[in-house]
Amino acid sequence: MGARTSTRRPPTRLPILQPPKGFSVTTSAKPHIVFVCTGNICRSPMAEVIVRAAVEDAGMADAVEISSCGIGGWHSGQQADRRARAELAAHGYDGESHRAQQLNSALIDADLLIALDDGHIDDLLSQGAAEERIRLLRSFDPDSAPGAIVEDPYYGGSEGFSITRRQIEAATPGIVDWVRHATSLS
Repeated sequence: MGARTSTRRPPTRLPILQPPKGFSVTTSAKPHIVFVCTGNICRSPMAEVIVRAAVEDAGMADAVEISSCGIGGWHSGQQADRRARAELAAHGYDGESHRAQQLNSALIDADLLIALDDGHIDDLLSQGAAEERIRLLRSFDPDSAPGAIVEDPYYGGSEGFSITRRQIEAATPGIVDWVRHATSLS
């Protein structure tokens, strides 16, 4: 678990410190990052909470908008999975206020869509997202293999949520660097 890589060719692996080629903030002077998973109750809310905390710690909370969504709307309005909330809380993060939402037209136009696995990339592309704005989360971790994904912990035990948290934390410095660079462009 956690070691699987994508079987499809991911978008070009971009340098961690650089926003995608042709990047421009589309909606405001504040870049918008959206984490995308299947139902927005496990992986993407964990990523949203962890990255938001790191961005706050870096003093850039007001410089970027961070949110998350699911491809499907099965869990819209629900809290994150109890195991995700427990894993976050055990490591000093607060995920209690999260409420799941489905991908919509406002979110798909975000400046950066961070997919948790390759299926999410396919879904984003099929719904009209610009490929240059899509990245796999683990592409921000310089130690992960190209195309590495974050496995869905939903059908497993608590260890899967621990692996998910560690993979997100490993990618977080690269995402914070992306924010730092993107906000210097606006």
